[in-house]
Amino acid sequence: MAYIGKQPAIGNFVKLDAITTSSTNTYNLTVDSVAFVPESANHMLVSLNGVIQAPLSSFSVSGSTITFIPSSGTLSSSDSIDFIMVYGNVLDIGTPSDSTVTNAKTNFVSTSSSAGLQIKGDGTTDGTLQLNCSQNSHGIKLKSPPHSAGASYTLTFPNNDGDANQFLKTDGSGVLSFADAGGGASDGFHAYDMISNASGDLVLSTELFDDGGNYNTSNGRYTAPSNGKYLFNAGATPQSTTANVIFKKNGSDFAGGGDMFGYSNNNSTQGMAHLIVNLSAGDYINLNTNNNAYNNYIFFNGVKLY
Repeated sequence: MAYIGKQPAIGNFVKLDAITTSSTNTYNLTVDSVAFVPESANHMLVSLNGVIQAPLSSFSVSGSTITFIPSSGTLSSSDSIDFIMVYGNVLDIGTPSDSTVTNAKTNFVSTSSSAGLQIKGDGTTDGTLQLNCSQNSHGIKLKSPPHSAGASYTLTFPNNDGDANQFLKTDGSGVLSFADAGGGASDGFHAYDMISNASGDLVLSTELFDDGGNYNTSNGRYTAPSNGKYLFNAGATPQSTTANVIFKKNGSDFAGGGDMFGYSNNNSTQGMAHLIVNLSAGDYINLNTNNNAYNNYIFFNGVKLY
């Protein structure tokens, strides 16, 4: 669509550093004492001794140097390069100067078909994103897999920042979520008590440790803090050869709950029971015994495997 009135000018407009002439026709082009490379001589406006110079016929550029083409001889200290302006490509900003692109100009937008920002490789080095420290003296890098891997995938981050001691896991399709590390001591406990004529649910009120705070000394229940597989152990001294202790899940018997039968009735042999079970977060395990089956020292412990 045509503009009404003056059409806006778009370009990289730069006034180069002043140049002091001497007995040579070639001079360095700089901006703030840093070498500057124009797009071409046709992008430059050069004034010498008060006269605008024609590009290519009166001067040429090569890299960051300008060479004047006077009608005869060379320039001298009596000549004056009044100014050199560079206007960049037509309808193009050219190469932005350092620190001139503001945050507002880097508001990248992603679409369904392309990423908002690409970090490209150079044919030898894989694409790398560096995150610097506040002083920009060092930083860390995020690097793509090598070309030989043929990797092309997307990692989608979770909706929250997870809990302490959790790690990121993938569902196999690149969707990430936070999960508990397997076998951590934060999910371990060991409870014990001295009980006479024990029967029903066993409530052990003394703890050696309870790293995750998941064993309740008031009701004898261990509540799973997260989904996973758990190992439980129990030991007790039987009062009869028919005595048994079972693990209950959510207050009910379950397949694989296991029995620990008495080996003697002389209060000198301790029976043991073990259990590996899959629990969901909020499930609980407790010990139960038949009437007057056990006496004296009883223990109950467990840990999350993974």
